[in-house]
Amino acid sequence: MSNLPNCPKCASEYTYEDGVNLVCPECGHEWSAGDSGDTDEDALLVKDANGNTLADGDTVTVIKDLKVKGSSLVVKVGTKVKNIRLVDSDHNIDCKIEGVGPMKLKSEFVKKA
Repeated sequence: MSNLPNCPKCASEYTYEDGVNLVCPECGHEWSAGDSGDTDEDALLVKDANGNTLADGDTVTVIKDLKVKGSSLVVKVGTKVKNIRLVDSDHNIDCKIEGVGPMKLKSEFVKKA
């Protein structure tokens, strides 16, 4: 067996080397061998409309009617969105909304549930 460290995110023992980085095949996390596992994606700080810090997997509630660009659909106030994913762009939340499909939302239009 190898002497590679376990994944710092999910503690998987099945890590492998990819060049200078270590990779976890179970959660997809990558980090450098001398690193504790903290990467730029861990440093991403996203806050909701009330100033609460959001994290991957959180459930949020829409606080304003949002028109879906390119269609006649509207995401209504009070719609709960489960299992969000934070991304680094102008629309910083990726999610799937039931009845609408995959969406990108701005954190200023949601609050943490």
